[in-house]
Amino acid sequence: MADRVERLTNLLALLLETTRSLSLSDIAHALDGQYPELEKSRRTAFERDKAALREIGVPISTEVRRGDGLAGQTMYRIDRSAYELDDLALEADEMRALQVAVATVRTDAGHDALLKLGGAVSAEERPPVSAVLPSQQHLPAVRAAVSSRSPLTFEYRGERRTVDPWGVLLRGGFWYLVGHDHLRDAKRTFRIDRFASEPTAGPPASFHRPGDFDPRSAFPADPKQIGHATDDAIEATVRIDAVRAAASERELGADRVVARHDDGSIDVMVPATNFDAFRSWVIGLVDHAVVLEPAEVREQIVAWLEGVAAGSTGS
Repeated sequence: MADRVERLTNLLALLLETTRSLSLSDIAHALDGQYPELEKSRRTAFERDKAALREIGVPISTEVRRGDGLAGQTMYRIDRSAYELDDLALEADEMRALQVAVATVRTDAGHDALLKLGGAVSAEERPPVSAVLPSQQHLPAVRAAVSSRSPLTFEYRGERRTVDPWGVLLRGGFWYLVGHDHLRDAKRTFRIDRFASEPTAGPPASFHRPGDFDPRSAFPADPKQIGHATDDAIEATVRIDAVRAAASERELGADRVVARHDDGSIDVMVPATNFDAFRSWVIGLVDHAVVLEPAEVREQIVAWLEGVAAGSTGS
């Protein structure tokens, strides 16, 4: 039996590609081995999958078959005109970058998507998998709350937070909830795998999502900025040596440079609220960067490096 993420991906691809509406029997036959054999279990699994796709905006339409031996069966398809983007009009280099991104994500639909983008399909030409779409135990409850407009309450960073959930997004391999935080009385971003308790939902239809909320712009372009806000943000001072100083200043902006030294090195102030993104950025500079402060961020970086070194030496 395929895992649920794989099955959802394949179901989406099937309903997009079909030229006619499909019954559940058609779907189970096409996705051989991915749904249970027993009719009741199969129907239950399919209804969950259908609801999950609809929650993320996939327009699955239904119709009841009439006029033949299959009359009365419910048929399913996706209205492509309501779902697909217009022509992206990508330049050649942009197309290649998108092909590489699709090819390095582990989903069965990636192969078909790559074909549509004009990408290479032979095993020799495909790059190794570098990402797997993650699952998360709290995700179904969060998505349900977004759909029903129910406030969510959960423990986060040692505080009890109640949030009006506006949307859920996948960024950098992690699922994030975006919404209005009652404690801060402002929009906040929460990494779902860092919930310290099971989220509980309040009454449905308890809030209205802002009319101008756009999930595409809910996250800053810089992943280190995720979760960053004036009153609860963490910023770190990092010294970058002369070899990488100019490139880092171009990346971060001159306003992030807080000190310049005679040897050509610079001290920069960067967001560290999203520690995983911050750590990845620091490690990317290899031995050309040192975290100076705050002490707790430096200690976390040191501890992580020591753990990696211990694991690599087997000690």
